[in-house]
Amino acid sequence: MNRVAVILTDANRRILWVNQDFEFVTGYETGEVIGKSPGHILQGPQTEPDAIQRIKDGLASEEPFKETITNHRKNGEAYLCKLVIHPIHNAENKLVNYIAFEVDGDRVVHDHRISLLNLKDRYRTSSLRGLDELRLFERIKEVMATEKLYLNPDLTLRKLSLKLDTNTKYLSQVINHHGGTNFLSFINSFRIEAVVSRIKAGEFRQHTFFGIAQRCGFKNKSTFYKVFREMTNSTPKAYAEKISSENVK
Repeated sequence: MNRVAVILTDANRRILWVNQDFEFVTGYETGEVIGKSPGHILQGPQTEPDAIQRIKDGLASEEPFKETITNHRKNGEAYLCKLVIHPIHNAENKLVNYIAFEVDGDRVVHDHRISLLNLKDRYRTSSLRGLDELRLFERIKEVMATEKLYLNPDLTLRKLSLKLDTNTKYLSQVINHHGGTNFLSFINSFRIEAVVSRIKAGEFRQHTFFGIAQRCGFKNKSTFYKVFREMTNSTPKAYAEKISSENVK
């Protein structure tokens, strides 16, 4: 699954909150960036002045916009940042926040496939209510990472909704909007990541590929092979052979 860094600022563009993907992409921890300007933290020697100006103009317009800029991680490494920024207005149409969605353009080529980076459908967090969706989506990803609920082959939308104290309709809506996919495909993406990790660890030498898949939450063989190919553009065997050849080098 593509990592989408999220930054929430106040109207003065001071950071109020970032998600875990932001920490992963940039190397900064949340406590290091709260109260600071995103530009002050992420821009550096290779950042393009014209891109900086376009972002300033976009923010001043209080309209959603998309941009590409060279940012810098905490370790100083430059990377291509593809971003979308949305202003958030309250019921009186007063600007109260900005929210930015960013991906590492060096790793994500097909950013048009990421729903949060698509400006065609005006992002729902242009209202305060939409921020609740974002927070729920981050909670979903957090419990998947920490509790590994996807390992349960009988995990359902209802079971997850009870876990998160919400309803199935709203949960499905949030996953569809923020994850750009349906519930089952979303859960399977975590399962495939787990399978890939086990293949890289060499488990395919002791177990069948489907045996590994079962340990990662799959219970249908044909479904596993279909999903694996869709998400990796490869078969499990071909993927394992590629990893083995790279390790030999």
